[in-house]
Amino acid sequence: MVSVVTSIEKGTGRMISKRHLLMGLFALPLAACGSSPEKRVLKSDGVGELTTAILGMGPGVDAEEAARAAELAFAHTRTLAAEYQITDPPLVHNTKVNLGLKPRGLCWHWAEDMEKRLDAEGFQTLEMNRAIAEGRGLRIDHSTAIISRRGDGFAKGVVLDPWRNGGVLFFAPVADDTRYAWEAREVVLGRRADLAAVAG
Repeated sequence: MVSVVTSIEKGTGRMISKRHLLMGLFALPLAACGSSPEKRVLKSDGVGELTTAILGMGPGVDAEEAARAAELAFAHTRTLAAEYQITDPPLVHNTKVNLGLKPRGLCWHWAEDMEKRLDAEGFQTLEMNRAIAEGRGLRIDHSTAIISRRGDGFAKGVVLDPWRNGGVLFFAPVADDTRYAWEAREVVLGRRADLAAVAG
């Protein structure tokens, strides 16, 4: 039987049989964050459009901070795509991460790393939030980072989602991103903790 050696656990090798690899590939629609890539046609590199979207969140957003956040969001997407070794569509990459063949790149990895990078800038007029869209039917949960005007919370912010298009930054105001029903991450996690407590 053909096997693929991976190093899932630090310093150890684990054999994944051809059967397990095929099972993983058949599970692609359920791998996490289930959706197909979405095309967003940009007339330029997208930085200007994202800057405009950030400024459009309302008065009080500093223009320099909006431009810097937009530039960093695109630059960090490129950095993470290289670090995550993105060479496949999102669901294929998810399967490879879950099988230990790739280091990172699930939607929550992108969200976590984007949030950390932009938070490190110490913006005065902007803040980072996280949101989760819970799975419905065959869809599994999807996570994203959201940039918003300081004090506004996630709902009036702009989605920053590099996972959706396989390492190409998707962005849109939360209200315009109708593909997902976004909720604040802490709300979703709190609800799950309550359910677990009741069940436990």
